[in-house]
Amino acid sequence: MTTSAREQATQYYVGTGKRKTAIAQVRLYPGGNVRSVNGRPLNEMLTWPEWQNTALEPLRVTNTQDQFSVVAKVQGGGVASWADALRHGIARALLAYDENLRKPLRDHGFLTRDARIKEPKKYGLKRARRAPQWTKR
Repeated sequence: MTTSAREQATQYYVGTGKRKTAIAQVRLYPGGNVRSVNGRPLNEMLTWPEWQNTALEPLRVTNTQDQFSVVAKVQGGGVASWADALRHGIARALLAYDENLRKPLRDHGFLTRDARIKEPKKYGLKRARRAPQWTKR
């Protein structure tokens, strides 16, 4: 195997996606139809079909479902946040593959990081905004 053939075999496109506290490091390998998250199949990690559809939406929108194998590492957050972080990471990796895909990805909002996070607890309150119960006497 020559060096150029070896480079082609290991060539991939990288994207990092985030949502709340979940971070997904996504690699898109040309060819194949493998989808794995943390070394396990996608449908094993994201058990609801809605989560699976959310994660793979960028591939559907850009008509590249059968062109790439998706291998991702996800940490932090919960399963619903994993799906959104994967969607963000896949969209960024597709952008690294082809800059012309920016318009459809942007139109569907896949390149925008959802910045909503849990509000921190404040001093003197029970939660972020919940005050202790007031008593008259």
